[in-house]
Amino acid sequence: MRSLILVLSLLGGSLALADEVQLSNGNWPPYLGEHLPHQGVASRIISEAFALEGIDVNWKFYPWARALHLAQRGELAGSAVWLRSPEREEQFFISDPVIDSHYLLFYRKDRPVDWQEIDDLASLRLGATTGYDYGEAFQAAEAEGRLQVRRQTSDELGLRQLLAGRLDALPLDKVVAYAMLHEHFSAADRARLSFHPKPLRSDSLHLLLSRQVAGNAELMERFNQGLRQLQESGKVAQYLREAEQAVTLAP
Repeated sequence: MRSLILVLSLLGGSLALADEVQLSNGNWPPYLGEHLPHQGVASRIISEAFALEGIDVNWKFYPWARALHLAQRGELAGSAVWLRSPEREEQFFISDPVIDSHYLLFYRKDRPVDWQEIDDLASLRLGATTGYDYGEAFQAAEAEGRLQVRRQTSDELGLRQLLAGRLDALPLDKVVAYAMLHEHFSAADRARLSFHPKPLRSDSLHLLLSRQVAGNAELMERFNQGLRQLQESGKVAQYLREAEQAVTLAP
């Protein structure tokens, strides 16, 4: 098995068995990040769920496309965290939900946005990040030309264009947006922004384990068992609550 390494060590005269799994990861604070405490809250949940099953996680950080590619090829056991899709179900074993993500439309307070249906956004200059999927309704309306969408290379650039008045609204995961605004923007900038409470899309995000790696079906069963135990202990809710409370739009 390429990515699940069994290490035998002699400890105190007895033979101990330790497992290690190598997983790819990316940068999406506060959920994921090489330099964050615990490598981010989603990474912490995954690591602790595996630890309950006696498995250590060795995180490898890459740009997102490479992170997924390495897991697809089986060069690493898997990758965190991703949306479920029919294509990914063919390539990966997909875990129970690790975290939930809610994309909301952010706007400037002096230019408020109200909407209920996707076509309500037709007159707005909408930002979006290249490669991101904002849900079936948004993607279809963009492809059909019913929305004015300006794709940016990053969420941060989209926020800067929103603040500069070059965009009317920008879809962002709320917790990720809060973290980014605190890290890269001033209190005055944060005070100028708000968001509409209706989610553009809401999804669960999952650990993926490659179908190319022998033993990953059993490994996923062990992970899901550890995850359920961690959830039942209340720690998952605690970690997510701490991440959400750490940042707000308040100055």
